Formats: sequence, structure tokens, C-alpha cells
Amino acid sequence: MYPDDLKYHEEHCWARIDGNIATLGITYYAQDQLGEIVFLELPATGTEVATGKPYAEIESVKSVSDVYSPVNGTIVETNQEVVEAPEIINEDCYEAGWMVKVELGDPSGADDLMDAAAYEKLVAEA
Repeated sequence: MYPDDLKYHEEHCWARIDGNIATLGITYYAQDQLGEIVFLELPATGTEVATGKPYAEIESVKSVSDVYSPVNGTIVETNQEVVEAPEIINEDCYEAGWMVKVELGDPSGADDLMDAAAYEKLVAEA
């Protein structure tokens, strides 16, 4: 449910770090809590993101929520497929449901994120 190759933030988002690029999305727990996702608004490439700050807005049949960045950096790519079909996030939040790719300002900042076991513990206590 929480892949070991990802890093997790307490705001229920994940980062897949590959060199100085981080692919970002929301966790299974987040999409499960939201329910059926019907709308996603992503920022333009070139937008700066900061750890713990919102960078996108996601809407489900239940509510509207901010999506928080687990890292600092600059958006270099957005996933237009999930903008056009946001239900992909419910179906595959870790692969096809990624939201943005970020060029990291400081790759060591990802060291502060949780591993899968720590995130599972956080969710279990929620």
C-alpha cells in the first residue's frame, strides 16, 4: 500500500527521488480519504514549490483540498493526463497518478521525509 522506494510527508504526499528530480503525488491514504476525485488543478512548469506548502488543488465528491509539496524546487513537468482524467489518482496514485516533477533545489532536503514504515505508523495513528 505504501511503496518502499518512495519518501513520504506528513501531509499525505509522496516523492520518488531520482537524482535531482522528484516525482510527486498523493498517498493511497489521501486519495482514500478524499473519495472519488473529480478535479485537479496543477501549477505551470517553472513554478517554485516549498516543503509543506500547497502547490495544487484537488477536488473530490466530498471536499476540496490542497496538495502539499514534500520538497523544495521548481516544477519541470506536469501530468496533464491526471488533469484531464483525475480519477486516475484513485486508480493508481503511485504510478500513472503522479502530479508533477520537480527539479530539487537541495536534494538532501528529501532526507527529512519519512520512509514507508514511518508513514504507515503515522496513518495507523490517525
